[in-house]
This record gives sequence, structure tokens and C-alpha cells, in this order.
Amino acid sequence: MSQTALYRKSQILNNTMNIFNLFCKKKPMKLITIILIYLMLPAINSQNDKITVLFWNLENFFDYKDGGKGVADKEFSSSGKRRWTANRFNAKCRAFCKSIFWIAEKNKHFPDIIGVAEIENRFVLERCLKSTNLRKMDYGIVHYDSFDHRGIDVALFYRKSKFRLLSSKPCRIYKDIFLPNDTILPTRDILLVKLKANIPPNYPTLCVLVNHHPSKYGGNSSENRRLLAINRLREIMDSLYLEHENILIATGDFNEEAKNSLFERISTDSKKTVGYINMGAKLKGEGSIRFNGKWELIDNFFISKTIKEAKMQLIKIPFLMTWDKVHTGEKPLRTFVGPKYNGGVSDHLPILLEMPTSTL
Repeated sequence: MSQTALYRKSQILNNTMNIFNLFCKKKPMKLITIILIYLMLPAINSQNDKITVLFWNLENFFDYKDGGKGVADKEFSSSGKRRWTANRFNAKCRAFCKSIFWIAEKNKHFPDIIGVAEIENRFVLERCLKSTNLRKMDYGIVHYDSFDHRGIDVALFYRKSKFRLLSSKPCRIYKDIFLPNDTILPTRDILLVKLKANIPPNYPTLCVLVNHHPSKYGGNSSENRRLLAINRLREIMDSLYLEHENILIATGDFNEEAKNSLFERISTDSKKTVGYINMGAKLKGEGSIRFNGKWELIDNFFISKTIKEAKMQLIKIPFLMTWDKVHTGEKPLRTFVGPKYNGGVSDHLPILLEMPTSTL
């Protein structure tokens, strides 16, 4: 029997024992959830022949406390004008958890890596794991506070049974690359995370870059800010390439459609480095956000050319879609529509990347 096959069998055995221990400890009313997870695990854990990366902009996922950190922090609090109470916050945590389980059942595979955007702080990330059924899984968290003027960040979850965290850091975006310390752009950092796969054989280091580039508010000046972010991303990717890190995945909300010519700065070869595959450019007529009745693909993946046979898909979660009353068709179910609480999660669809491990 091969080393990989032995590893897979040991993983299934370990998961079986973990579920048995949970079964013995939990109260009867929780047994149905535990049994459902157990029934899913054999199929899910036999899928070590692929790695999946999910990205999702979770739209204004603030905690419910006013920490005195700005207008948005106050607005999204129990006493703020949005009336963002603990009950509404916890409902969004549960909806996020339910969505991850739905994606896992649909794809017979829990996402190995989950990049998220528009998260206020680490408390939000921890509550998503610890206050929901995701606590039964083995996700670790990578997060840093950014200089964003609204107080929102990017972050990453990763399966600790599948990856070992080697390093991570926030990569600031600068107005002037020659005066970096004095000219930090007040926006989200680019989060760099280096992971090492636990599954044998020893695969190369996987470098993941989570992005949330400046929005389109502000007209031409906002495009200049996105250009700074794109140039900074390419700079980081080139630096990693020259360090012989050849398995790179950049994902996030880029606030520009995948077909925009700005992304030629990412996909084109340079004198010393290679370009990266724009996965969203392969998807025709699809989008991750619906604006004025039109789908736009602004959430995307850029991957190394060394990653073969990768596939990207947009995920429409049935219980998080709603009918557009103004324009024909469906759209994502948002948490708020204007000032009115709507009970959803985001105006963005999650996006998923699948990569066969045999091609890495």
C-alpha cells in the first residue's frame, strides 16, 4: 500500500475516533448534528487528492460592540443605527457555518483554505468557529488588523489537519513606494500566508495572498488606489517567485471585473518573472456580485502557471439567494438592504478553486 493510501486510512480512523469521543460526551439533542457530520466524513476525508480554496467577501461583518473605533464601528453595534445586536450577529455566524457545510456536502470536501474579507476583527472570526458547528472542525485563523479607514480586514482559515502554518504577514499598500512608512494607504492589507501540506508526498510550500482592493467610491482617484494595490500585489508575487516559491494563489475582491486590462499587470510575464493565470477571465457571462441587474465578476483567483488542471467556480447557495424585485433574476441575500435588516450574509457569491494535488 502506498504512503498516501496509508495516510488517508489513518486520517479516516482518526476522524472516526474523534467523532466517537464527541458522541460519548455530547447531550442527546446534539447527536443528530454529530451523526450527520460523521456520515459526511468518509467521503470528505477520502478527497486528499485535491486542495480547495474558498474566498468570500462577508460584507460588513462587524461585531456588535461599539469599540470607539470610528463611524462604521458605532453604526454596526447594538446601540447604532443598524441595531446590529448580538442575536443578529450570531445569526450571521450560524449562516456562515451552514454555508460552509452546504459547500462541503455539495463538493464532498470541506474547503481546505477559506479567505474572507470585510471582517472587523479576530473576535468575529473566533465566534464563527467557536459558537457554531464549525467548532467540530479543525480550522485555524490568520488575521492582522489593517489601516483601513472603516476598520475592516481580510483574514484566512486553514485546515490544521491538512496544512502546517509556516509564516504569515500583512503586506501594506503604499501611496509612495519610496516613502513606505509615511505613506500607508488607509485600506485593507494584502495578507500573505505560507502553508505546508501535511499530506505525503511533501508538496511545495503553498503561498496564499488574500486581497480586498479599494472600492469604486471616489471615481478616478479610486482607480488610482486600485492600481497601487495591483502593483503591490505583483511586487509581492514577483518577490516570492524569486525566492523560488512557485505555488502561488492570489484571491480576493479586486473591485474590478476579471476582464479589466489592469490585470494584465498580473498575467503578463516580466523580464525576471512569469505572469499568473487569471482564472476569472475563463468564465464567460458569470459574476460574483449583482449591480443594477447585471452580474459582475470582481472576486477572482490568480494562480501560478505551475498549477495544472485547476478549476474555478462561483457558488450559489440556495438559502442565500433571493429574487430581485427591481431587475429580473436572482441575487445574493444581503444582511442589510439600505438601513433595513434583511437576514442574509453578503452581496457577494463565494468563489471556489479546486486543484488536483497530483499536479502541484
